[in-house]
Formats: sequence, C-alpha cells, structure tokens
Amino acid sequence: MHAIGEPSPWVTRFAALIRPGGRVLDLACGGGRHARWLAARGQAVEAVDRNEQVLAALADVAGVRTRHADLEGGPWPYAGERFDGIVVTNYLHRPRFADLLACVAPGGVLIYETFMQGNERFGKPSSPDFLLRPGELLERVNEGFTVVAFEQGELGDPRPAVVQRICALRGAGPALLS
Repeated sequence: MHAIGEPSPWVTRFAALIRPGGRVLDLACGGGRHARWLAARGQAVEAVDRNEQVLAALADVAGVRTRHADLEGGPWPYAGERFDGIVVTNYLHRPRFADLLACVAPGGVLIYETFMQGNERFGKPSSPDFLLRPGELLERVNEGFTVVAFEQGELGDPRPAVVQRICALRGAGPALLS
C-alpha cells in the first residue's frame, strides 16, 4: 500500500485532523513508521505492539512511548483511556473493535486502513479473519462518528492489494471541518 518505512499516504492525508500536540495511539505499530512520523509533527504517541524487538527500536524516539501488549490474547490495555487520534494500518482483530472505538476521545480521529476481501488474489493476508468485508469499516463506525472519507478497492502501487480505508471523527464532524 506504500513504500516500506514510509507512512501511509492515507494517514498523512488525515493526520492534520488530530488536535495539535494531541495524544495518539498507533495500534499494532509494527516498525513504528507512523509513530515516528506523528511524533516528529509534535503528537504524543503511544505505540503498542506484541513484538518487543520492534518496540525496542522506538525506545529512544522523542515523543513516542511504547507499550508491549498482546492485543488479541491479553486484557485490553486501554480500558478507560481516550486518544485524540488512533491510527491502525495493516491490522484487523474484530473482537477488539468496540474497545478500540471506545478509546477515541470526543472530537478525536480514527484513521484506519487495512486489507479487505479480494486481497487473497495477491497473497497475504488471505484468511477471511484478516480481511474486511465490503463496507465493514462504515458499518463499524456508524454510531457516534462522522465519516470524513472512506475508500475501498484495488490498488496497484507499490504492489497490488485490495484495501479499505476510513477516516472518522467521534461526534458531529461537520462543525469541526468548517
């Protein structure tokens, strides 16, 4: 969906909607490309992943706090917490979706991008467990969020993939966008 190590264009396009200096969660952060990029722009980033090695590489990055957690098998590490922005790319674990949405603060931004059905033609992920159904992100944020942008379909660059993307604001978005 993007050059390796570079932030996703979907994330960079909508990151300006996150409150300046706000608290941002980079969920299942992997190598930390979004955590680094957001922190360099003045956001207070919490990068969470189950891989301690990738988190160690972020330990000295200014503006990034790391948390080691098993987002799928352990307890939800963010119960009761709120973030001004949540970024999720290339990750899907449906049983935690409601928990994730509950962490978006009023006026906060959810920026989500991952693979969807049809991607199995191009390789991994290919399991239905890791592929969104058509329109699924729209269904998930239908209550309490205002959709700023939504896309789904096939990409060809930098490699073929079928993806779904959403940017949504918690609450009444039109007033926030004017």
